[in-house]
Formats: sequence, structure tokens, C-alpha cells
Amino acid sequence: MIKDYKNLSLPDAVLFDTDNTLYEYQPCHEAGLSAVLNKSSNLFNIDKNTFKKSLEKVKKSIKLRLGPTASSHSRLLYFQGVLEDLGLGSQVLTALDLEQTYWREFLNSALLFDGVMDLLDDLKYLNIPTAIVTDLTAQIQFRKIFYFKLHNHFNYIVSSEEAGFDKPNPKPFLLALKKIKPKGKNIWMIGDNLEADIVGSRKSINAITFQKKHKGIVLKKGNIKSDYTFTNYKEIRSLIKNLV
Repeated sequence: MIKDYKNLSLPDAVLFDTDNTLYEYQPCHEAGLSAVLNKSSNLFNIDKNTFKKSLEKVKKSIKLRLGPTASSHSRLLYFQGVLEDLGLGSQVLTALDLEQTYWREFLNSALLFDGVMDLLDDLKYLNIPTAIVTDLTAQIQFRKIFYFKLHNHFNYIVSSEEAGFDKPNPKPFLLALKKIKPKGKNIWMIGDNLEADIVGSRKSINAITFQKKHKGIVLKKGNIKSDYTFTNYKEIRSLIKNLV
């Protein structure tokens, strides 16, 4: 239960992260990766551990080269890189196939957290605008939103591909507000990552921050922590009901 909210008022806009905020990421990633490992093993007789080691090496190399950008998360680049690293060349069609396989199984395993849809309905009823502010490329994040049937529940979406930088860079947050044009400066940010979501939104748009708790999350770093934490979206709904 969220307590000590006496100084809060209804927000002028609410921003949401996506991964590990609207759904649990890890089981989806594991399902997608497992399907890719099986397919690569069948196609090229590649040992699964060999593929995984290569994947980790390629990911580090791509992230180092591209920096905090949407393309640094690209599974297509990862799988192209692995095929090249293993001496098979770029294998364009195979790289595309592995990417589609990964995201297909990823989405098939994705489950929206309880209460997300209800919270969005509450905000819509109160005419409080909403936006997703998320890393990664627009195409896959759009697919996730459509898969969850949330495409009519958010007013706007900002991907790091569109903004040019991953969070915590200020540009994604500032672009979201530019789109929303909120009536006031009381902005809420709901996310899970302490650095990207909490620190990023606080420094760039002075957001009031709500951190979704899950296994392995960092809730505090030195004196840095979110304004509020929650486990279930019912807590946010209850808070809004009290503020109304």
C-alpha cells in the first residue's frame, strides 16, 4: 500500500516504461532465446552453449560500438553478429528468421501485469494523458503494445529510436512531454529501473516517480531512490481513488 501521499495531487500526465513495468521480461526472453537456440542447432548443428557464448560477446561489442541507442538492443544485429562470429557469414535470411523466431516466442510468453488495463482505464476516465517512454526500436515496442491490446489505451509512445537516445538521457522524456503538452508540471513516471526510469525522469522533467518492484531490482543506490514503490497496480489505482 502506498502511504505518505498527502502532498500528492492528481497528475497532469503519467509516463510508463514498458519492459518489467507492464509485463515480466525475463520469462519472455528465455522463451525467445530457447527457440532461437533450437533453430540454430537444427539448421547448422551449432552447439547451444557455443551460440550463447557468442551472443554475449556480440552483444557487448555492439553495445560498446553503438552506445545507448535503440539499435544497440537489436536482436537482428545480435543474430547477424553471431552467425558471422561463428564463421557462417551474414546469412541475411537466417538472421531475419532467427529474429522473427525470437520475438514470436517472446510475445507468446508475455503476460500483462494484473491491473495495468484497469489503471489505464481509470486515467482515461479522468482525462489524464498517458505515454509510453521506452528503449528499443519502435517496431518491436509497437508490436508489444498491440499484442497487449494497449494501443487504444495510451495517448502517445516514445521509443529511444525516435528520441535518438536510450533512457536516462533527457530526450525521450522531453519528447513525451512535447507530444502530450500537459496542462501542468505534475508528471508521474512509472517504471522499474532506478537509473533509466527513476533518475532519468526526475532529472529531466522533475517527475514524481513510482518504481515497480520485482525480483533482482535495485531499489536504492546511495541516497538515490524512487518517491514511491509498489508491487501491484491496485496500489496505484487506490492512490488515485484517494486523490480524487
